[in-house]
Amino acid sequence: MSRAARLLDLLQVFRRYKHPVSGSSLAEELGVSLRTIYRDIETLKAQGAAIDGEAGVGFVLKPGFMLPPLMFSEDEIEALVLGSRWVAEQTDQPLGAAALSALVKIAAVLPADLRAGLDESTLLVVPGPPLAAGESELPRIRDAIRRQRKLTISYADANGACSERTIWPIALAFFDKARVVVSWCELRNDFRHFRADRVVRLSVEAVGYPQRRASLMKQWQIKEGIHLRSRKDE
Repeated sequence: MSRAARLLDLLQVFRRYKHPVSGSSLAEELGVSLRTIYRDIETLKAQGAAIDGEAGVGFVLKPGFMLPPLMFSEDEIEALVLGSRWVAEQTDQPLGAAALSALVKIAAVLPADLRAGLDESTLLVVPGPPLAAGESELPRIRDAIRRQRKLTISYADANGACSERTIWPIALAFFDKARVVVSWCELRNDFRHFRADRVVRLSVEAVGYPQRRASLMKQWQIKEGIHLRSRKDE
C-alpha cells in the first residue's frame, strides 16, 4: 500500500470515531506499527488535519477536515481514469475533452505516487464507432437538458418515416450502440425514448418546459422502473 493510500485509510478510520481512539487500536485496525501511526498522525497534522490527543490518551479528528490530495484511493483513481477514458471515446467531442481536462485537474492535486497511477493504469477502453449525423447534436441536447429547454425535432422511426415532435429532454443515456434522449413527448403526451442518430433536424426553443426536470425524472423512473433496457424506442 502506498503512503498516500495509508494516510487516506487513517483519515477514514478517524471519521468513524466520535471519541478519542488509542494509537494501538488504530495500528491494529490498519495493520501497521504503532510507530507508523504516530508518524502518520504527525504528517496529517502538518497537512492541516485538526487531530487532538496524545500517545497514551488517544486521538480524535475534529469534523470538517478534507485533505484534497488524499481524496481518492488507488481503486478510486483507476475508476476515474477508466470513466474518463470511456467518456473521451464514447461520447461527443466537447464532453470527451471535458473528461480529459477534469483528469488533468485531479492529477494536479495528487501526490506523486498516485499521480503516476493515472498514466500507468492498465484499464483500457476500446474506441467506439464514429458518431452518426444526428449524434453531432449531442452537445446542444445536453445544453437543453441543463437549461430545461424544449426541443423541436424531426425524427425518423425504424422504418425511416419522419414525424415532427416537441419534446422536453430530461436525460441522455449512452448505450453501446446508441445514444438515447429520455423525454416527455407533447405529441404522445407521455415519456418516450428517442435515438439521437435518428434526429434529422433539431432546434432549441427559447422557452423552458413547464415542469421541473427533477420532478419529470422521478415520474419517469416510477413509470420505467428497471425495464428501460427492454423498452423499444419510437
